[in-house]
Amino acid sequence: MKNLTIVKHPIIQRDVTFLRDSRTPNDQFRHILARIAGMMAFQVTKDFELREFDVQTPLEKTKGYALKDSIVVVPVLRAGLGMVEGFLNVLPDARVGHVGLYRNEETLQPVDYYSKFPSQLSKALVILIDPMLATGGSATAAITFLKKKGAKNIRIVCLVAAPAGVKMIAKHHPDVQIFCASLDRELNNKGYILPGLGDAGDRIFGTE
Repeated sequence: MKNLTIVKHPIIQRDVTFLRDSRTPNDQFRHILARIAGMMAFQVTKDFELREFDVQTPLEKTKGYALKDSIVVVPVLRAGLGMVEGFLNVLPDARVGHVGLYRNEETLQPVDYYSKFPSQLSKALVILIDPMLATGGSATAAITFLKKKGAKNIRIVCLVAAPAGVKMIAKHHPDVQIFCASLDRELNNKGYILPGLGDAGDRIFGTE
């Protein structure tokens, strides 16, 4: 799976275990999810280019650095909202778009109900975030929306992914790199990731 990078940081792996645990309460789930997102932001952005500029310290002038390109973070509603805070803590200058999709429980296909993106996506590094990459249908649809709006440089960040989802992205959008904390075993007959961590949206917002 050439389009997949698994982030195997010990703290991330520990925290994913907390999220998997069915006993973890909603407030802790939200807090840990945001923390993981922030840690993954460092890994996802480690190859971003910098530009130099002069900065005046209290003692002298020296070289400073800023990210060369603008960044747009796009959560897939609703579960992706749980990762926004973590990314913005690391990338406070990032702009935020939104894409709303839900999965038809019978066909397992994504249905879009909302999308709003910042302007000039063609010049931005776009990070699509969603805790789960299951069938890949929602992520594929979201990427298609982004490309229609002009996005050219897109990365996906999720916590757990299923092989089927990774393969679907590779098939339909081979230029998009996927970052996850765990590649899980498979999907069940309802399209949920196994072992997974349940319905991330329900666990974030307490709607089980």
